[in-house]
Amino acid sequence: MVVEYGEFKGNKMIILKRSDDDNYPFQFGKAKAKLIVENFEAIKKFAEED
Repeated sequence: MVVEYGEFKGNKMIILKRSDDDNYPFQFGKAKAKLIVENFEAIKKFAEED
């Protein structure tokens, strides 16, 4: 996992990559980061489902 930080239209972004060569990183800003943190348990449960 590679974690980088960037900017989009003046807003700070976090960029998560599976590797340095990942062409399709997962990136989001502070508003979505807060939403993810607030709903972490629901997201974790979803990820662990069969």
